[in-house]
Amino acid sequence: MDSPLLTVPDAVAADFPDVGVAAHYGDPFAEQRALAEASGLVDRSNRDVLRIGGQDRLSWLNSISTQKLDDLAVGEARQTLVLSPHGHVEHHLHLVDDGTYTWVHVEPGEAASLLEFLESMRFMMRVDSQDVSGDHAVLTLLGPRIPPDAADGAAAVLDFGLATDIVVGRDQVSDVATRLRERGVRLAGMLAHEAMRIAAHTPRFGTDTDHRTIPHEMGWIGSAVHLNKGCYRGQETVARVHNLGHPPRRLVLLHLDGSEDRLPSHGEPVRAGEDADDTTVGFVGSSARHYELGPIALALIKRTVPVTAALRAAGISAAQEVIVSPDAGANVKITIGRRRAAT
Repeated sequence: MDSPLLTVPDAVAADFPDVGVAAHYGDPFAEQRALAEASGLVDRSNRDVLRIGGQDRLSWLNSISTQKLDDLAVGEARQTLVLSPHGHVEHHLHLVDDGTYTWVHVEPGEAASLLEFLESMRFMMRVDSQDVSGDHAVLTLLGPRIPPDAADGAAAVLDFGLATDIVVGRDQVSDVATRLRERGVRLAGMLAHEAMRIAAHTPRFGTDTDHRTIPHEMGWIGSAVHLNKGCYRGQETVARVHNLGHPPRRLVLLHLDGSEDRLPSHGEPVRAGEDADDTTVGFVGSSARHYELGPIALALIKRTVPVTAALRAAGISAAQEVIVSPDAGANVKITIGRRRAAT
């Protein structure tokens, strides 16, 4: 369903995967500056929201996902993953518990498959999972000057430090936005949010991942994966990579040639070397024009690509900035062809 904030003057609708919310409200770069230097509100009401009740909810979630959740304090926000039996990432959850319910938000369109999985794992546990996306929406607050009472009245607040997600009634979205705009908070669209996310090295499930993605490749160890907890589906892969090996790929930030008038699209190839027919070593996830860094992108490339290698993303020259180290995983350090500095 379309957000009511698309009726705000100058609002321009976003494309997939953010259909239903605004790409920008007339000035994407000014919106980025507000998110970085002042205060901004991003409409992410296209995300799906689940609410999980029942007294076993935290121990149950702890047993079926990657994060340690059985000790989750009221009001503490965490991330967790649902993995396949082979350790591939199937869902990325942001969640908080209010003492009665655990509130979860996921990528647009993910609620149905996640709910199906949760129901299949319920067994005799005292839990009740519901898709409440039709009644609740996610808004995100970013910036150093967010009013301290900005989240008042929210059904749930997920404070991740750099960003705070608030879950509000879907019928309250316009009122919340109006109240905050009157306090000096600027509306910002998904173009600004994505530029800030990419610059912060934060991958997005379904955009920067594929069906083969494992947690180590994305840098989710620690932030979404707890390495010292009970068993869960896919744990064997996590443990094996962490203790014995390295992930086959790694996430990088690409600083793209600013003389090009286009950005690489999702899924376009990343090649190593200067020639168009050089070996494909990965793919582009998300890309954006950052107000300070210029054109940037996240890409998933082969771990063995030297960290100094010249890359081309969809034919555009790019320098790589390491996000996930080539040595991620096992404690044994293995050299994979780093070039020596000139002497």
